[in-house]
Amino acid sequence: MEYTTEKRLQHITEECMNTKETNPIKLFYKIAGKDFVRIHGPEHHFLDGACILTAFYNSGGEIDLEKSLIKLLEQSNKMPGAMCGQWGVCGAVTSVGAALAIIDNTGPLSTVDWGLHMKFTSKAVLEISQTGGPRCCKRDAFFAIRTAVDFINENYGMQIPGSDIKCAFSRRNEQCLKERCPFYGKN
Repeated sequence: MEYTTEKRLQHITEECMNTKETNPIKLFYKIAGKDFVRIHGPEHHFLDGACILTAFYNSGGEIDLEKSLIKLLEQSNKMPGAMCGQWGVCGAVTSVGAALAIIDNTGPLSTVDWGLHMKFTSKAVLEISQTGGPRCCKRDAFFAIRTAVDFINENYGMQIPGSDIKCAFSRRNEQCLKERCPFYGKN
């Protein structure tokens, strides 16, 4: 079945609103494996941050999940596809960075927490850059979400669970780096 971008994002929102999962990697696997999420695509600009917001909320984080997802959706719709190759920053990182800004309710004039988000994004982009291209929305999501879990656990006094990550998507990715990818699982 072919989905419009709007339908893809709607399905992601519904999945997030209807889960109690506290592990954002497990949530990512569950949603990214659905037929409405392509192997590569701008829906990751929403999905990756949505997994963080949902896991944060389900772990006791004090946010309004529905409003937070709506705000993230509005922000992610401003991000074009192919950001990684054309803008020099990955949509997975911007999505998760936006989720952190939503959690902290920061904006461009904020003086508290604003710099912390930059530390997260710079660390996540550095990790992605060390693996190199070509694109892989799943690999970059793994880097961004893993880095965000560490960030949240260090800065928010929470213990959001992470996971050992072994990619289950490599067969579907024609550009898979295989052994050059730290998440390659030989599935």
